[in-house]
Amino acid sequence: MPLTTRPTQPTGGPVTETYWLSHAWLGTHVEPDVALDVSGGVVVGVRTGITTPPPGATVLRGLTLPGLANTHSHAFHRALRSTVQVGSGTFWTWREIMYQVASRLTPDSYFDLARAVYAEMALAGITAVGEFHYLHHAPGGTRYDNPNAMGEALIAAAGEAGIRITLLDTAYLAAGFGDGPERYRQPDPHQLRFSDTTADAWAERASLIEGDDHALIGAAVHSVRAVPAAQLATVAAWAEERRAPLHVHLSEQPAENEACLAAHGRTPARLLADHGVLGPRTTGIHNTHLTAEDITLLGSSTTGTCMCPTTERDLADGIGPAVALQRAGSPLSLGSDSHAVIDLFEEARAMELDERLRTRTRGHWTAAALLRAATADGHAALGRPEAGVLEPGAPADLTTVALDSVRTAGPAPRLAAEAVVFAASAADVRHTVVAGRHIVRDGHHTLVEDVPRALASAISALHR
Repeated sequence: MPLTTRPTQPTGGPVTETYWLSHAWLGTHVEPDVALDVSGGVVVGVRTGITTPPPGATVLRGLTLPGLANTHSHAFHRALRSTVQVGSGTFWTWREIMYQVASRLTPDSYFDLARAVYAEMALAGITAVGEFHYLHHAPGGTRYDNPNAMGEALIAAAGEAGIRITLLDTAYLAAGFGDGPERYRQPDPHQLRFSDTTADAWAERASLIEGDDHALIGAAVHSVRAVPAAQLATVAAWAEERRAPLHVHLSEQPAENEACLAAHGRTPARLLADHGVLGPRTTGIHNTHLTAEDITLLGSSTTGTCMCPTTERDLADGIGPAVALQRAGSPLSLGSDSHAVIDLFEEARAMELDERLRTRTRGHWTAAALLRAATADGHAALGRPEAGVLEPGAPADLTTVALDSVRTAGPAPRLAAEAVVFAASAADVRHTVVAGRHIVRDGHHTLVEDVPRALASAISALHR
């Protein structure tokens, strides 16, 4: 019997569009023949058993999922793809190449690059991105006339690419630990454009950025090495006052842990806990090298964990304790971070497959659990807890993955979620809809005419 879910219409008038989904992921199972009614960019009705597309409906063939959430992004790192694969090295040598690219960006060139990167994300089924943004000022640290010119360029770029953004304005004040708990090294020349000098000055500047339905404004502590311990509470209080997301790179590298222990006699997670940074609106990025006590701290405070497996593998960071973190109470989300690839399906299966390699056992997460990390829990980490589901009241943010490509063809429709998570790639995304607006149609971006050309142009300009 068809199931109809149709609550009272929201302000804005009657249903304006219906999407007919040949197969839909409804959080626990694949449902065939679903009609999704949309008004004002919001889902207002979900009807199952609709075997024929209603007149005028937009037909989406494949498996339609809630739009994917890319919880952790550094848009300018996209310009490093392939360049940093020449030769060998460590995270720290990779960072030097990253600084060189960062030093060449202006508000205009960052807009061009980010617009192309966010368009690439839309083509990969991503409808919302968390941009961990610390490129605030001009080289040398001089403020632009508009002190948030770089952040506003990112917001505008996401708007033109058609995806939502949570701009995580990042406090980055120091180059690392010095001698003793109250001493931190001054930013080096490359880092001067990241720094506002103090957390109070950071908060004053960040308070000037305005958000809206398209762009939420959150905060980030770059890392415990980049924000002096005595100033961590300032960043946490700024986010708390605004009920905003707060993110932090946490224990990505053993060297950072060792330096924090030497300076403060405690791990980075304990340092953050002692200064009020952890909590349900906080997400730790990577959380790779944790002690058992660290895992308990994060889980008991419901601090989230964003895993970025492709970047963590690319930089030889290690495999984080995602299973233990989730069991302790830390919600998991996913990010493409340095954009070695932009493919949330790859990130989802990598989390499971890396854990299989580490433990030599299979089946740590179901396809449903991995999809939740890529959707609902990711959106919640970005300050949109209502998103990431196909239910009335949720944003009409959708992505449709082909079930007839060379990667996905063959499995029975009831196994479509498994086919998508464990076999599909970003290239299998056929449609992306944001707030009821068709951003990617039949694999083509509707707002950015030639995404590969836009990427090539923006990146080549930074390497001249």
